[in-house]
Amino acid sequence: MTETLIIAAPSSGAGKTVATLALLALMRARGVRVAAAKVGPDYIDPAFHAAATGRDCLNLDPWAMSDAELAARLSQAADGAELLLIEGVMGLFDGAADGSAATADVAARFSLPVLLVIDAGRMGASAAALAHGFASLRNDVAVAGVLFTNVASDTHASMLRAAVEEQAGLAVVGALRRDAALAQPSRHLGLVQAREHGALDVLLRAAAEQAAEHVSLCRLANLTRPLPKIDGDAPALPPLGQRIAIARDDAFAFLYPHWLNDWRAAGAEMTFFSPLADETVPAEAGAVFLPGGYPELHAGQLAAAATFRASLHAAAERGALIYGECGGYMALGEGLIDADGLRHDMTGLLPVVTSFAERRLHLGYRAMAHAAPLPFPAALRGHEFHYARETERGDAPALFTDITDATGQPRPDAGLRVGNVMGSFLHIISEAPS
Repeated sequence: MTETLIIAAPSSGAGKTVATLALLALMRARGVRVAAAKVGPDYIDPAFHAAATGRDCLNLDPWAMSDAELAARLSQAADGAELLLIEGVMGLFDGAADGSAATADVAARFSLPVLLVIDAGRMGASAAALAHGFASLRNDVAVAGVLFTNVASDTHASMLRAAVEEQAGLAVVGALRRDAALAQPSRHLGLVQAREHGALDVLLRAAAEQAAEHVSLCRLANLTRPLPKIDGDAPALPPLGQRIAIARDDAFAFLYPHWLNDWRAAGAEMTFFSPLADETVPAEAGAVFLPGGYPELHAGQLAAAATFRASLHAAAERGALIYGECGGYMALGEGLIDADGLRHDMTGLLPVVTSFAERRLHLGYRAMAHAAPLPFPAALRGHEFHYARETERGDAPALFTDITDATGQPRPDAGLRVGNVMGSFLHIISEAPS
């Protein structure tokens, strides 16, 4: 049976990702079979978790996934592991715009304990009030203990521990010290990707050393609970084709592991190629997937990738299904305007020009429908998170229609489709819960 613990925080930026990595890296170094999962629509944190554990980190999304799928994904995440750590999203009680789908809801749904990560950088005994408030807000959410980050000294740690244990009645499992070696570089969509981190091994080693020195593994073990027996089948999204070519490099890296697992289980054959390296789309591919990522940071290099562009056109001409999400959609367009206002030619398979020069945040859950050759169910749920926008849009059908946000408010149609080529700024997560 897999011991399980949710790692959450009062807000984003408290250090829960670093805390999660520290615990994962330490436990793995000590021979424990560890696994990780991530609440919410996140691509970046799971890649760090995968580096720390040596296995995929699956997403658990209580807004986009049905209860049955959520249960099945949780079971898949824990398969073969002795310890499963689930990192929350934002603050413990933060979720979708309609108030649902918080990390707390996952904790309540599966009766899982929560370790609350508190940034103590500008806090002393008042941490007890914060911990007490989070622990007492909902009777169905068990905040079992506290882990501090950004702690200045042993004296600071002792003050925090005494206040929380004596006044809030919660176990303090540790106090990670303020350490420049644990700083995480970030950019406009979050942390710099794990694949781009220049010293990821150094980061994981430093995090594990911090945890070994400043976290009580005995206290941590007392907080975990065995994962309850779960019954449920995940409604898998069908593969894009029997043979799928998937772009994967620093410009195209946002891909959910549960998609790949489902497609492998369905018998699909997948190959990976790098547009940034000007690699050719495999000629045998019946489908091509361009995931999201950061094409706006590599626009010049993509524009110069003549071999990739020619092979993508050849794939379209032979009838391969070509699908792009967010960054992939930008690459399928006619042009991409970078942050300096310079336009770069893209593949030109869709009549759209996108721009990163005048940034505007687009963020939120989306429910949508489609009637395209995309082999997914007609009703889908997904997420939108980007700063780029369309500056020119040609006359072609929208890929997604009947779009609403998490509160049910209508949103404009999204994306384009021209024959067997299609894409949008939206990231699909799962089939819409029935």
